Amino acid sequence: MYSEKVMEHFASPRNMGEIADANAIGQVGNVKCGDIMKIYMKINDDTKVIEDVKFKTFGCGAAIATSSMATELVMGKTIDEALALTNFAVADALDGLPPAKMHCSNLAQEAIQSAIADYYKRKGIDPVGIVGCSGDCHECHGNSHE
Repeated sequence: MYSEKVMEHFASPRNMGEIADANAIGQVGNVKCGDIMKIYMKINDDTKVIEDVKFKTFGCGAAIATSSMATELVMGKTIDEALALTNFAVADALDGLPPAKMHCSNLAQEAIQSAIADYYKRKGIDPVGIVGCSGDCHECHGNSHE
């Protein structure tokens, strides 16, 4: 059973769409369930604050809800604050997810990390020491986040 917050974020997702001049884009997917999340960010180069964030998700209601919530949780935050976001924080902000849908919160966290890794790569900086991954999900996981 889904919480009211999950249903609300599924029915009326926040921050859905693309950012034309995004300077950070991350995409992750789960081969088993078919969910794909793409996160677009506009990060201020001086303050490292996420000034805008949007998403496009192909997937189930939980995938859409976790994408929506994750964007709300990182909007206006610094890169370091966004990197501290966990899948559990996303799920908690939605008043929980069924155990079979927790992988959606993992995808949301990983999509944020992937976008931030992309930001650093665009700056010519190896993101692994900062983000913990390269942002190339296919490279790390064969594009099969589980």
